[in-house]
Amino acid sequence: MKDNKTSTDFCLPDENNVETCLDNFRGKWVALYFYPKDNTSGCTREAIDFSNNIEEFDKLNAVVIGVSPDSVESHRRFIEKHNLKVKLLSDGKHEVLKRYGVWQLKKMYGREYYGVVRSTFLINPAGEIVYEWRKV
Repeated sequence: MKDNKTSTDFCLPDENNVETCLDNFRGKWVALYFYPKDNTSGCTREAIDFSNNIEEFDKLNAVVIGVSPDSVESHRRFIEKHNLKVKLLSDGKHEVLKRYGVWQLKKMYGREYYGVVRSTFLINPAGEIVYEWRKV
């Protein structure tokens, strides 16, 4: 990504069903990652990796926020099962997923369906997206 662009603000419920807004984290770095599904192998590995490095993120004044279409209850169970230390937000209506361009048509075994393309956005303290990792 060449030019920084302002991140799209949003508010979604977290694993405790508390509305959490991206703007709440202005002044901090944000690693905003989008993932397909709780408790699948790749998504679990990603969440555990972020959690295992959460102290390093803290030292850098950064927070890690994951977003998927899973329910609040699914997120709560996922966090408890794997002792995750990241904040997970539920986007069951796919509104934020679409705004960030990660809700896309996918193909698997010849079947087409819509789903989340695993992606991460690094947002600086001013709210600008400074780097994108797409199709992780």
